Amino acid sequence: MVHPQNVAPKVLDGFTFASPKEWSPESIHPFAHSPIHPLILEADAILKQLQQRQFQPVYFLQGEEPYYIDVVADLIEKTALAEHERSFNQVVVYGKDVDVTAILGQAKRFPMMAERSVVIVKEAQTVADLEQERSWPFLEAYLKNPLPSTVLVFCYKHKTLDSRKKLGKLLSGKDSPAVLMTSKKLYDNQVPQWLTANVRGRGQQITGQATAMLAEYIGADLGRLANEVDKLVLNLKPGQAIDEELVQRLVGISKDYNIFELQKALVQRDVLKANRILAYFAANPKANPLIPNLTLLFNFFTKLLVLHQSGPNPPDGVYKSLGIMNSFAQKDYQQAMRAYPVERVVGIIHDIRRADAQSKGIESGSMDDAEILRELVWLILHAVPAGVLG
Repeated sequence: MVHPQNVAPKVLDGFTFASPKEWSPESIHPFAHSPIHPLILEADAILKQLQQRQFQPVYFLQGEEPYYIDVVADLIEKTALAEHERSFNQVVVYGKDVDVTAILGQAKRFPMMAERSVVIVKEAQTVADLEQERSWPFLEAYLKNPLPSTVLVFCYKHKTLDSRKKLGKLLSGKDSPAVLMTSKKLYDNQVPQWLTANVRGRGQQITGQATAMLAEYIGADLGRLANEVDKLVLNLKPGQAIDEELVQRLVGISKDYNIFELQKALVQRDVLKANRILAYFAANPKANPLIPNLTLLFNFFTKLLVLHQSGPNPPDGVYKSLGIMNSFAQKDYQQAMRAYPVERVVGIIHDIRRADAQSKGIESGSMDDAEILRELVWLILHAVPAGVLG
């Protein structure tokens, strides 16, 4: 077995993966690894094997984070067979269109003028009878004696099998021939490290401000983050790092009128600048939807509350645990701590929750999204006695 710690950053036919050495594997690596079952592997180890053209008979790729499921499945689809072999030997089906019998029927076919055949089941979580007991004997029989010339791939997204039930036990048992990968969602505070490692894995650099902007603006959507990094890397000049200006220009964030500038205006208590940004948001609602903006403000003030609870001078470890990695962002939070004492921060978080409820039609009257955000910003900049708004 190839341990993922020994896998250097590589680019495989357009797919990039970075060594977990770029981060702390105990804290943020999103995959399960088992010393008991040697075929329970991390994505890095699977990709390394695929690069070496080492294919296993069955892959079961599961988990809440679909990004690495797609990366592994797509790499198998593009590399297991030569292009001229795919017409007769590669089958891609969707879970809602097939049942277990049909999948196994495809898997038992011998290849035609090729070394192997490939069967990929996308959206396998929608196979109606996959988790029904009547299908398990057929799956068990195939797992005990899979066709060596077939590579069968299940893409089971957004959830995991119940390991207490028979199918989960079949796939994770020590005698199973299946490669089992579980891909977990990253926490928001792990995204900056993942993003930095992903960019470095491509042989490029990214500034701390650009990392923070992408992490805050996009969040833990790894697929979208990877797509945006693809776009940014394509537009880099030799020796250029991904910086804040490039992110603003290519990711679609207005340089002067975006949620980060609004956040900065709130920290600096700049009422005029905040109102200008609100006016821009109101005139461009599709580019500045309310819910993501509320989420970013909520994340900012909840982090601020944690920093307050750590004392007037939080240690670096607290900043890092919150994903506040660069010194510029830390200075913004330090200024915000001075501008908003802990009691005000608690009140502001309450106001943001109230605005979120209003966005869903609760006690909002005839207010539209722009008016809800305008009222919230006014409440943040002007303290209102507790109990006045409920």
